[in-house]
Amino acid sequence: MATITSSASIPAARARISRSERLAPAVFILPAVLVVLFISIFPLILSLFLSLSRLRFQAGGLEVQFVGLDNYRKLLLGNEQKVLFGVLGEPSLFGWAILACVAASLGLVIYRTARRQSVGAIIGRLLASVVLLGLTYLIAATLFAPEGRPGTLVVTMLYVAVGITLQYLIGLGLALLCAQPLPGRRFFRVVFLLPMMITPVGVGYLFRMLADTNKGPLEPLWIALGMQDFAWSNNAWGARVAVMIGDIWQWTPFMFIVLLAAIEAQEVEPVEAAIVDGAGSFDIFRHITLPAILPVSTTLILIRMIEAFKIIDLPNILTNGGPGTATETLTLYAYRIWRALDIGGSAAIAYILLFLVTFIAMLYVRTLRNRLGTT
Repeated sequence: MATITSSASIPAARARISRSERLAPAVFILPAVLVVLFISIFPLILSLFLSLSRLRFQAGGLEVQFVGLDNYRKLLLGNEQKVLFGVLGEPSLFGWAILACVAASLGLVIYRTARRQSVGAIIGRLLASVVLLGLTYLIAATLFAPEGRPGTLVVTMLYVAVGITLQYLIGLGLALLCAQPLPGRRFFRVVFLLPMMITPVGVGYLFRMLADTNKGPLEPLWIALGMQDFAWSNNAWGARVAVMIGDIWQWTPFMFIVLLAAIEAQEVEPVEAAIVDGAGSFDIFRHITLPAILPVSTTLILIRMIEAFKIIDLPNILTNGGPGTATETLTLYAYRIWRALDIGGSAAIAYILLFLVTFIAMLYVRTLRNRLGTT
């Protein structure tokens, strides 16, 4: 009888041990997960509450007043609308052409979605198309309109689009060059990485000195070009170009080093087989190298895009957002009104930026999934 009882207790003991082994990882990991979630989610919730409130600093402390969507109304429909969206004008012929191309592309996407997918997918595509078409019209009516003036939203998207495009192309070119068996390529690999080792504040002051036409190391060049009396900071497009050049110079090494690693990690056999078959360098790049680095490139662009929307150091140091608000980004705008103690308005701008980045990132990922045929 004792033997039977002992034999029956063995499976129960094993079940308890097995249950303990399953619960042990969760017990040890759960505190760390809770801490990470608290650190991540609590500021998000607090900033959302601040964006719906108005804070006043008083002698006796801090007064918090819940105002609902008033901060957002002020930015989207109130007296801050021109700073955020800019001054709209009649788009030029080029602006209307861009708007027509985008509208036609979106119409084609919706038509294909309506033929193949569910009602929910169609509604999602329609909403995304409306937002994207609205952003395109905003760009056409400010950047490509004689009477228009872009606001901080359009300026931020301009920095992101131009900066990422040129950074990727230049970084890819440098990576392809350094991947070749050329003399001194190891030296140039280190040289190309130097801009990334400088702090953003240092880069801002560096380009502020280089763009100064009255003094600095490039003064003889400006005099030779007859630009000694030209002030970059007084010209809207000149100031924007100066900011974009500094941003491209700073972040191209990031693209370069990741793309170089992806190129050198690709399989050698297909390249050697293509060379034996008589393929040229362009054909090898187009049909072998580019597809091999495509997954890395898509992730790299996504990471850089999210980071590029938060640009603040260069426009703040180079131009202080000027002339006027010509070079002011959303992050710099939020920082400026935060310094004016408009904490609620600053938090509202931060959430507008969050919605914009989330929308564009999701659109980018979904487009890539459809192009690559993944689910």
